[in-house]
Amino acid sequence: MIHILLVIIYLAFISLGLPDSLLGSAWPVMHMEFSVPISYAGAVSMMIAAGTIISSLLSDRLTRKLGTGRVTAISVGMTAAALFGFSISGTYWMMLLWAIPYGLGAGSVDAALNNYVALHYTSRHMSWLHCFWGVGASVGPVIMGAAITGGRGWNGGYRIISILQIILTAILVFSLPLWKGRGEEKKENTAAPLSLRQIIGIPGAKFVMVCFFCYCALEQTTGLWASTFLMLRWNVSAEQAATLAGLFFIGITTGRAISGFATFKFNDSQMVRIGQGIMLAGIIIMLLPISKTLAMIGIVAIGVGCAPVYPSLIHSTPDHFGADKSQAIIGLQMASAYLGTCLMPPLFGVLANALSIGLMPFYLLALLALMIVTHEQLCRR
Repeated sequence: MIHILLVIIYLAFISLGLPDSLLGSAWPVMHMEFSVPISYAGAVSMMIAAGTIISSLLSDRLTRKLGTGRVTAISVGMTAAALFGFSISGTYWMMLLWAIPYGLGAGSVDAALNNYVALHYTSRHMSWLHCFWGVGASVGPVIMGAAITGGRGWNGGYRIISILQIILTAILVFSLPLWKGRGEEKKENTAAPLSLRQIIGIPGAKFVMVCFFCYCALEQTTGLWASTFLMLRWNVSAEQAATLAGLFFIGITTGRAISGFATFKFNDSQMVRIGQGIMLAGIIIMLLPISKTLAMIGIVAIGVGCAPVYPSLIHSTPDHFGADKSQAIIGLQMASAYLGTCLMPPLFGVLANALSIGLMPFYLLALLALMIVTHEQLCRR
């Protein structure tokens, strides 16, 4: 039964990744149909992120009351409904409306599942599960592209993903007895939920908040601006730059598959340091004014370095803060991560526009330095 539940959790992580890259892949077509500027995708993304931050902060309260199984089923159901809502949206304002339940559902399930895996499974499963998230994020645009070229339009792409999410919701509902079988409902309901002030006041909480903020800011800034950096700094064509920048995400997904095996030898803190070291090497390579090939290698190296950091940081949460506080802390971590994702890539865009895209390696280096300092403070706590 435990193995069946683990398979369901792997499916849930694929499900988490499936919708994440849909907006970016469909927006070039969507914005023309809605007759809005291409920049309006930012408002939809921000609305989703805002809902995700709110539900992440509420995850401790929700999970203690309902249990991980129910929170996961309800959240995936909300996501499925929101994706179906996207598929029937005829105006931009309807998209904004449906972004609210999408964000609320995504944050709760992300925090609840990550905490459950951190408590009940080994570090290698955390790495492989996040690798499967990458599989979902890679498959989503493929499904959207096939729907658009096949005449179903972007609406059809969203509808297909929503159907897959509905099927997963049904599987999760039927699997609820398996979650109870591990006794997690009893564990999660034994203590009162902590307030946000109490969570932030936990020793080490501020360090881990900054650490997650910096990690996700670094990852998302690289993913968003790598193509532009290659085009403007190294005169790479737009088509080639897009392809090469895609290798960054392949580096993350492949790196997480490899990281799962590395955890047999290294603990979570060591895995984080290894990842940070590889990221540092990648950034230094990007700084070298030698060739576009080296710049590309640097970007891929940053992706490989990112791979073990996020899952290892999450998996170490019960060890750092205790199992009784891990759900509250992971919810705070998720909120900090999404905040970094929202704020720092656009901030770099402003700096690049005002000064130079060549600042990108220095920007990433500053984020990495702060991440290393806060992680070491957390480990020394």
